Amino acid sequence: MSERVFIGVAWPYADGPLHLGHVAGAYLPADIFARYHRAKGNEVLMVSGSDQHGTPITIKAEQEGKTPGEIADQYHREFLDSWQKLGISFDLFTNTSTANHAEVSSEVFLALLRQGYIYKATVSQPYCPHCQRFLSDRYVVGTCPYCHASGTRGDQCDECGRPINSVELIDPHCRLCGDTPQFKDSEHFFLKLSAFRDRLLAWVKQQTHWRPNVLNFTTRYLEQGLKDRAITRDIAWGIPVPLDGFKGKCLYVWFEAVTGYLSAAKEWAKSAQDGERWRAFWQGEVKSYYFIGKDNIPFHTIIWPAMLMGYNGDLKLPYDVPANEFLTIEGKRLSTSRNWAVWLPDYLSRYDADQLRYLLSINMPETSDTDFSWHEFVRRNNDELVATYGNLVHRVLTFTYRNFDGCVPEYGDLDRPSNELIETARNTLDEMGNLISGCHFKQAIMHAMRLAQETNRYLDDKSPWKIIKQDRLAAATALYVAISVLSCLRVALYPFLPFSSQRLHSFLGFEGNVEDDGWQLRLPLPGQRLISPEPLFVKLDGGVVEEETGRLGGDHG
Repeated sequence: MSERVFIGVAWPYADGPLHLGHVAGAYLPADIFARYHRAKGNEVLMVSGSDQHGTPITIKAEQEGKTPGEIADQYHREFLDSWQKLGISFDLFTNTSTANHAEVSSEVFLALLRQGYIYKATVSQPYCPHCQRFLSDRYVVGTCPYCHASGTRGDQCDECGRPINSVELIDPHCRLCGDTPQFKDSEHFFLKLSAFRDRLLAWVKQQTHWRPNVLNFTTRYLEQGLKDRAITRDIAWGIPVPLDGFKGKCLYVWFEAVTGYLSAAKEWAKSAQDGERWRAFWQGEVKSYYFIGKDNIPFHTIIWPAMLMGYNGDLKLPYDVPANEFLTIEGKRLSTSRNWAVWLPDYLSRYDADQLRYLLSINMPETSDTDFSWHEFVRRNNDELVATYGNLVHRVLTFTYRNFDGCVPEYGDLDRPSNELIETARNTLDEMGNLISGCHFKQAIMHAMRLAQETNRYLDDKSPWKIIKQDRLAAATALYVAISVLSCLRVALYPFLPFSSQRLHSFLGFEGNVEDDGWQLRLPLPGQRLISPEPLFVKLDGGVVEEETGRLGGDHG
């Protein structure tokens, strides 16, 4: 029986290009998960969008002498291009500047206000006399009051992960001019998070299937108690507070951004000419998954669930929040300001998408931080993608195509090793399906590569290229078994390597898309026409390592 799966993916700030940390943290795992479930025959809705409001956009706009809208639109277009080239298969990738999103965010705000979960309060806000304006979240930098990390922004500490208010910072200063801000009274709206603490804690303790880092962080945070949190800011760029008398105040970006999951679902339904279709992915028999980096955990396991509880008790709370840890670059923490990053558009201008998808899948930071190095990228590409998997495909299909009239050969009786290998292929699909369902992507792709290794050993033992003149039927049988495994691998690796899997699908003579065949082993038919194969992957020269590491830390336009 098919399942219904909602997949929400973190909304990237439209203030700069995407980098590999974004891909490994949220977008690749979400895409693997979505592609598997679609192949399985499940109903999937995967949404995200550009986060186009808030101070990151205004800071970038001021730096470049552009309007916030120009900056946001520029990077939104770039995101869409990157997703298409990398194969990230969103059902909808929208943005927070749509009228639909403003309407849904305002609706959520007003509903929470009516229910008594939002209230007004006068608070001290940082004001920079030199810049002559109130300073929102990221315009204020200081020391974290909890872990004492320096350079902490006025919205969240990157070191300890705790959301904070700028008034709590130790030794705050204006990010733009460096002056110490004054604190002036300003009236704002607050989300009454404290009212949800007990309900959230009871709910979270039931989520035993969550990753330990997510469950432990969330539980510890809740047990320490929740503080009410301001949800409006003195800023001109954003969604205006939907009430009279609050001109110049907008919904705080974190509040309206998380409502994007709901607004995107509604936008998708409208675009499909069925305005109520979104309900199928928010009510009833549906599981909701949120793919994010670990710095976003409290927003998705505490704040967004609290908002949903207060807004509409019929809407599904997250079933799982498989947050990934961080990706480091060449052993150092990723830093966009120092250009210590591998930028996705730059990567995609020089290399294939599946090469990157492979490395980040088999090195995914699921339970601890992992490192990306160009040496490891070249090594795994050459030793694993090319030598183990790509070479298996190419030698089997090339030899078969040349010696059996471009067709899958007729085969004889299958001996025990042959039957066992085909059974291993079937079991591999089952095991990988269970692992992907549980968001264990690294383990899943390892199973597929082990199957490729076993098939290489089988062929070394059977040596069809050596025996074909003495025993053509035995050679044909060994090749048929190997082609059967390749048919399994095109399915098993499709969520991870969609481009090369589709090419292999075509080489094997199958029509349509890999996904259409379902998550099953489809044995090729003797006589099935093959397409003359070409190498699936390109071997990389060792000089790539020096060339690419030399780009790190330099100027980035």
